[in-house]
Amino acid sequence: MTKPSLILVVEDNEANQLLARAVLELEGYEVRIAASGPEVFDELRECVPDLILMDIQLPGQDGLTVTRVLKADPATSAIPVVALTAHAMTGDRQQALNAGCAGYISKPIDTRTFGFEVRQFVAAGNGDGTRVTAQ
Repeated sequence: MTKPSLILVVEDNEANQLLARAVLELEGYEVRIAASGPEVFDELRECVPDLILMDIQLPGQDGLTVTRVLKADPATSAIPVVALTAHAMTGDRQQALNAGCAGYISKPIDTRTFGFEVRQFVAAGNGDGTRVTAQ
């Protein structure tokens, strides 16, 4: 039985959370939200997402630090992480890639292309954009 891919959106801004959730659910994804680094680790105790969309500016631990921790842990290192950030300065993309991100999507998100961009990362992560679960 196939289920929709699960996306963990890590975003502290409620308006951005709502927009990302709405667009991704319209695209057929299951979405969970975390608003901080500690919430990411709480979510990962309950589920294994197919993709993590990681805001870079988070309260407390920033998104790049959280990504480095995830990539250093064998239990979470295979989960693709994509930076989702308003940081668009020269070098920001490379910093995200150096931290272990599989890619970079700039904010504000373009609702016309966001679903397609996410689908590309999900497909690259697991081959077909869906996850298989036992019946």
